[in-house]
Amino acid sequence: MEERIREVMANYQPKPLGQQKEYAIFLPLVWDEGAWQVLYEVRGQDISQPGEVSFPGGRLEPGETFAEAALRECTEELNVSPDHVEIWGEIDYIVQAKRTIHCFVGQLHCDNWRDLKYNEEVDHLFTIPLNEILNKEPVFYDLPHRIKEGSNFPFERIRNGEKYAFNHQSSKIPFYEGFDETIWGLTAQFTDCFSRILSEKNESK
Repeated sequence: MEERIREVMANYQPKPLGQQKEYAIFLPLVWDEGAWQVLYEVRGQDISQPGEVSFPGGRLEPGETFAEAALRECTEELNVSPDHVEIWGEIDYIVQAKRTIHCFVGQLHCDNWRDLKYNEEVDHLFTIPLNEILNKEPVFYDLPHRIKEGSNFPFERIRNGEKYAFNHQSSKIPFYEGFDETIWGLTAQFTDCFSRILSEKNESK
C-alpha cells in the first residue's frame, strides 16, 4: 500500500477542488496610430452573454495547455493565423467555485485591426489606448448574496446557523467608468490586473 500511495502522489497533478471547467483567454495588444491599444470584443447576439465586452477565449479542449487554448480561441474568433498571435506571458488567473480562467497577454500582429474578419461569435471590435487604461482604475460595486428562503442547507448543524459569517455572502464586481462600452466583471478584472502589473513594474524601476 505504501508503494502505491507513493506512486500516486509522485505523479498526481494538483488542481482546485471542485473544478469542472477550465478556460483560457487572450488579452490582445495592437499597435495603432502610434500607440499601444487593448483590443476588446463585443460578443455576438446568438451566443451566451450576448452584447457583453470580452476578450477572445473559451474552454480548453482535451490535451490542450492553457496557452494553446488561448491561441486557438483567438485565431478562431478573429479569423487570423496563429503566426499573427504572439503570446508574451500570463498574468494572474481566476479560481472560482467550479472553474479556473487563465489570461495570456501578447501582440496581435495586423496591419489594421478594423479590417479583421471576425467570426459569428463577435458582434464588433473596439480598442482603448493602453495609456488610458493605465491611468484609470475600475470602480468596485458590492453584489450581495443572500441565503434563499427554504434552502435545504443544514444550518442547524453549524455554530450560529444562518448567522454564520460565510465569506461568500457578497462579491465586489469591477466596472470601468467613462468608456463608450461597459467593461465589467471578469474582463474588467483581467484588464485591471494587467494594468496593475505594468504599474508595479514601472514603480519598481
